[in-house]
Amino acid sequence: LFLAALDIISTAAALLLSAYLRFDVIVPEKYLDLLAMQLPSFIILTLMFALMFKLYDRIWRYAGSSELLAVTGTAVCAAFSWYAYSLLLDSLLPHSMYIISGVLLLLFLGSSRLALRVYNYLSCKPGFSARFSKNRCFKKVLIIGAGDAGAVIAREIERYHSDGRNVVGFIDDDEEKIGKRMFGVKVVGNRLAIKENVARLGVEEIIVAIPSVKGEALKQILEICKRTKCKLKILPGVYEFINGTVSVSQLRNVGIEDLLGREAVKLNTAAVSAYLKDKIVLVTGAGGSIGSEICRQIAKMQPQKMLLLGKGENSIYEIMQDLNATYPELKKVPIIADVRDRERIKGIMDCFAPQVVFHAAAHKHVPLMEYQPIEAVKNNVLGTKTVAEEAAAHNVETFVMISTDKAVNPTSVMGCTKRVAEMFVQSMNGICKTRFVAVRFGNVLGSRGSVIPLFKKQIAKGGPVTVTHPDMKRYFMTIPEASQLVLQAGAMAKGGEVFVLDMGEPVKICDLAKTLITLSGLTPEKDIEIKYTGLRPGEKLFEE
Repeated sequence: LFLAALDIISTAAALLLSAYLRFDVIVPEKYLDLLAMQLPSFIILTLMFALMFKLYDRIWRYAGSSELLAVTGTAVCAAFSWYAYSLLLDSLLPHSMYIISGVLLLLFLGSSRLALRVYNYLSCKPGFSARFSKNRCFKKVLIIGAGDAGAVIAREIERYHSDGRNVVGFIDDDEEKIGKRMFGVKVVGNRLAIKENVARLGVEEIIVAIPSVKGEALKQILEICKRTKCKLKILPGVYEFINGTVSVSQLRNVGIEDLLGREAVKLNTAAVSAYLKDKIVLVTGAGGSIGSEICRQIAKMQPQKMLLLGKGENSIYEIMQDLNATYPELKKVPIIADVRDRERIKGIMDCFAPQVVFHAAAHKHVPLMEYQPIEAVKNNVLGTKTVAEEAAAHNVETFVMISTDKAVNPTSVMGCTKRVAEMFVQSMNGICKTRFVAVRFGNVLGSRGSVIPLFKKQIAKGGPVTVTHPDMKRYFMTIPEASQLVLQAGAMAKGGEVFVLDMGEPVKICDLAKTLITLSGLTPEKDIEIKYTGLRPGEKLFEE
């Protein structure tokens, strides 16, 4: 009703002003009478076309090109209809008045909507009054990427000043964009100008908004960013952007996986789906970091049934809850069992007759297993032997064992037990119908007990960050990569192979520690101490 009242005033103003403009203020009396007679008709026509173009059904706070076209259509159609009505009544005004009134109507209708948008824009900004005060506390933000993703983030920050942010510049490698403005904010340079502009503009936070850039290119950009003292955030993956789920609140901290300098390995979905679809699949160690992710990946392949076997009831409960929420229609069976218990494993195989087995149950902590070699042998060797032999006895189609790069020229108890398990699994191939295969992992980022969660906890406590040796290097992979490698190996297996993921170049552990400290907005050795503790029992300096 408020907008309709504004439109009535706008229509009357457009009509009267067009007459004054046409006749240079002094309007002949005969035309004044015609105007008075035709004004109600012009108002009715305007309201009718406003309804037709749904001007009263729109949220003007989010007005865009669609709304502009609707306003234009209303004004043009109202002016032409008014002309046709005058022609029909044989009471035409000067032709120029119809054109002038149409233009003025467009201007007034658009201005009233624009005023509403400006009002809403100002009223929804919690820090607007503070913006002009000397004591305002806005975090200055530099956005890397002046494309669609950068625009989404900048627009949301500009509208709502989410978390008190204020965009002060864009960075983009496109030379045509440099020097131009987006949302009133200048594109200040390319990636080489990041450090210079951080200092010049007083930037406190950098947001990397280029979801399409991966691998080496992303690593280079992040390396430049981490030389500044700014906190660093990165936009979620491009699939989230396409799905429209991106917002400022979903910006994540830069993970160390963003700095590995290689593309993430992608699963050959067609090949994997072919051997898992409509199959009964058993996953041992299903509650662990790798086992649980393997379960999530398998669930996508539409198996007939999933058997989730683990020794710890809490971890099995958690992965069951996760899968029930995401894949409620999938048949899932939680099983609490020890892989060393032959009778229990035999009973499970008898009851469910799995066709594919992923054996992820194992003791994996190198220093811990140095002190419990008997437990390491029982679980990693004898447990694998039990599950593999029962798989063969029950004619399982494919058996995939999870191994480690520590099985190469092993110097630790854990590495030795894994190598023995590999050899046993390979020896089983060819003596039965089951295809046996092993898959070696490097260090898995974010898995339980891995170095990255430890570093994050130590940084959160203010340090020190403990590194065993300044020269220690490791190969790294992400949890999804590790899990997908397992499924891929099962699809590729002919029997007897040991598969290894190409994980690029090894990364120094101390460099990871320094990077995490820097990306947390702190300075290594100044804000957070790095403490070298020496090699632990069974550890190597370099993996092979």
